[in-house]
Amino acid sequence: MITEKQTTKNLVAEYFFVILGAAVVALGFNLFLFPNQVASGGVSGISTILNGLFGWNAGLVQYAFNIPLFIAGVLILGKSFGFKSLLGTLALPFFVILTEDMEVATTEPLLAAIFGGIVVGLGIGLVFKGKASTGGTDLLAQIITKYTGLTLGTSVLIIDGVIAVSAAIVFDLEKGLYAIVALFVTTKTIDVIQMGFSQSKMVYIITNKQDEVRDAIYRDVNRGVTKLPAVGGYTGEERPVIMVVVYQTEFTKLKQVVKNVDPSAFVIVSDAYEVLGEGFKRV
Repeated sequence: MITEKQTTKNLVAEYFFVILGAAVVALGFNLFLFPNQVASGGVSGISTILNGLFGWNAGLVQYAFNIPLFIAGVLILGKSFGFKSLLGTLALPFFVILTEDMEVATTEPLLAAIFGGIVVGLGIGLVFKGKASTGGTDLLAQIITKYTGLTLGTSVLIIDGVIAVSAAIVFDLEKGLYAIVALFVTTKTIDVIQMGFSQSKMVYIITNKQDEVRDAIYRDVNRGVTKLPAVGGYTGEERPVIMVVVYQTEFTKLKQVVKNVDPSAFVIVSDAYEVLGEGFKRV
């Protein structure tokens, strides 16, 4: 049962993640992306392009886009964004302005695209952990999705694609390509922050010696198993699938155990990014 004290503690942690994440995004923008004219999508990419065209202050441009987009999001999509998303929308441009005079980390565009993408992805991941967003084109993508029927992923891709092409036109083709690199790195970093590095393996085992394999896993690997109902596509016979999750360090041992019991067993392995429960992380 979640107590009121735990709820308050969780809420404070979420606000902390939103503010910290916005600050980290601003650092990635000002130390890497903006000085090298790498417009890696979103309102920050738009502000980079407009700065290159007209010399406009990037932080003020982000305010000019973020606030109307947030208002439009509330009016069109409803009030579900909440105060935390408003906080993220306002905090990011604030930190961009606050850190705009910091010394540039690198003047090599490729390094800027890679490490800028990592830092920005880290910041956005933290904001997402706070169950919020930094507003901007994410809201525009949701509006486009509502009125066109396109998927959210497609809408985001279209917007970021237009920004990358614009960067290539305003600056040069290489800058547009660097923007795509930064965008790719950012999305992958967000995935890592959200799900973590894969430290576990989920293994499906199809075998004619189900009981023997199950007992060997219990005894030698010390992991529980789950039997999933399944039917052979060719034979039509019932062939339950054994599912087991192990740490990467246990996987080699598990393979050997299964091989020793049934060398002809059919084994499928996939990454498990977050495992909660007994023997792993607590829920």
